[in-house]
Amino acid sequence: MHTKEAAHAGETSVRPNLAAAWRDATVFTEAERAALELAEEGSRLADAAGGVPDEVWARATKHYDDNQFAELVCVIACINAFNRLNAITCQPAGDYRVGRH
Repeated sequence: MHTKEAAHAGETSVRPNLAAAWRDATVFTEAERAALELAEEGSRLADAAGGVPDEVWARATKHYDDNQFAELVCVIACINAFNRLNAITCQPAGDYRVGRH
């Protein structure tokens, strides 16, 4: 869904294809890398007792004002919730059409 929306908005395939390798990729800004790190840590809560590490939180808040940071946290939480709902209900990925929702 998100890669299709990004392509529709003019994003090339390079950055979405490198999102999983964001730590090694050179195509993301420092702010984007901080957001990706926060998203990764916030999505892997079972791997880290105590939640998102303070240093990850600090790197992300350095780049975003309070409202932007709150929006970022909410987007991460919503995407995680939808991913889990799709997994629980065995919804296949890939059939999303841009503008559908």
